[in-house]
Amino acid sequence: MNYSFDDFVDRRNTRSYKWDQNKKRFGQADILPLWVADMDFPSPPAVTEALKKRAELGLYGYAIRTDEYFNAIIQWFRNRHHWEIQRGWITDSPSVVTSLSLAVELFSEPGAPVVIQTPVYYPFYDVIENNGRKVARNSLLLRSGRYEMDYEHLESLFKDGARLMLLCSPHNPGGRVWEREELLRLGELCLKYEVTVISDEIHCDLTFPGHTHVPFASLSSELATITVTCLAATKSFNLPGLQTSFIVASNANLRRRIEHRLITLSLNMAQHFAQDAVEAAYREGAEWLDEMMEYVKGNLEFAIEYLALYLPEVKPLRPEGTYLLWLDCRQLGLDSKGLKELMYSRAKVAFNEGSMFGTEGEGGLRVNLACPRTMVAQALKQFCDAANEGK
Repeated sequence: MNYSFDDFVDRRNTRSYKWDQNKKRFGQADILPLWVADMDFPSPPAVTEALKKRAELGLYGYAIRTDEYFNAIIQWFRNRHHWEIQRGWITDSPSVVTSLSLAVELFSEPGAPVVIQTPVYYPFYDVIENNGRKVARNSLLLRSGRYEMDYEHLESLFKDGARLMLLCSPHNPGGRVWEREELLRLGELCLKYEVTVISDEIHCDLTFPGHTHVPFASLSSELATITVTCLAATKSFNLPGLQTSFIVASNANLRRRIEHRLITLSLNMAQHFAQDAVEAAYREGAEWLDEMMEYVKGNLEFAIEYLALYLPEVKPLRPEGTYLLWLDCRQLGLDSKGLKELMYSRAKVAFNEGSMFGTEGEGGLRVNLACPRTMVAQALKQFCDAANEGK
């Protein structure tokens, strides 16, 4: 490898959302945090250099977006995902969650059902409920150690009047990289019932060998017309603190409504640093990304083997993408409160407790594997030792 991912970077006392809230969030200061989905790896060197150069200007006035920025996005998705995006389809947004919330507000009516496939990334619930809409759960089916879509139930929700769906692709926390055939079947239903799809594809670059991300809007021009795709470089290159993302929508009506709302809320201005970082990542970060995912794959194999040896009651769902590992801990016989007590008080580790992803996630834990292997090993040792005490 040309990049090292073994070095531990001490992020304590850096205003880190992950590292500097242990006492407040978990009741213990000495917690090893492997929860929120940012990496404990430095971003690609090209990003660091771009930000240094920008900072050295010494004058941080209002900024614009350049053709080079948009071309970097277009080239990345052409080369990485075989998806041809036009410049006019792209609109910047502060974050993917911001885009999801605006879409719920704009493309559904108060009190209307919005479909999500649960368990799912917890802000999906917030953007629906905080906008005065109703969560319409299409629970995923757990079969042979992986999640699958329940199309029959999904169609019943569409028959009952749901006309907006938030798709998580690749899926968080389950780690599914939806296959082309699965997405096509979903698309057929959405076209049949005139459902608008807001596709959160922030994890699109984070796939393991043998699994290929397929952008939902790339499947056909008909599906592109009903789709708003939410994207960002932040998950791929560890840039979430820069608060930048973008939507892609070939449907001018959908896109203009989002753009108008962004302008109304004064969320449309360019950020001084973010565009430079995104451009550098997309132009010069491919090798870093590939090596990072290779390293995370090593962490994944280590974690699965370790749990099989030392805590076989816990069943990992082997992810096809993302750097997140979903653990089925139901055989431990603990409810949500019990799992938290095991993690925070006894093991002194923090994974994401499963009920935050919906009732279907109860008994599960989500582990962030984007960190040095020594951290993964220490966290799993502490967790397994604590779980095995008193057996």
